[in-house]
Amino acid sequence: MSVNVYLNFNGNCREAVEYYAEVFGTEAPQFMTFAEAPPHPDYPLPEEAKNLVLHTRLSIDGSNVMFSDVFPNMPFVEGNNITLALVSEDAEELTSRFHKLKEGGKVDMELQETFWSKLYGQVTDKFGIQWQFNYEAKEE
Repeated sequence: MSVNVYLNFNGNCREAVEYYAEVFGTEAPQFMTFAEAPPHPDYPLPEEAKNLVLHTRLSIDGSNVMFSDVFPNMPFVEGNNITLALVSEDAEELTSRFHKLKEGGKVDMELQETFWSKLYGQVTDKFGIQWQFNYEAKEE
């Protein structure tokens, strides 16, 4: 299990990540855009979201740092654009920690299956810290 930093940007994620990759001498990042995600019939993708970065990551000195753009018209406050992402191969432990952190806090997204994970959710804890929970299956 690990805790990763997740940074959000307001439309300039690609530029920022390419800059950080150069500064820290990492491998070239691979970007997934919102247009590459499976479509949802109830939520058509607006044109201005298609080329925004849905997800990318860099390995910086042994730490996994993840990045994305916020979806158009979603709240964005520069300086408050950091969340902690708990990544685990243990679904039971992940679920337990999700339920503990939601006590006194706010569930932003219930634990559920997504196109990238069998179990994913988001909580803002009682201290205002935003957490993402992501199940990452063991590689066989």
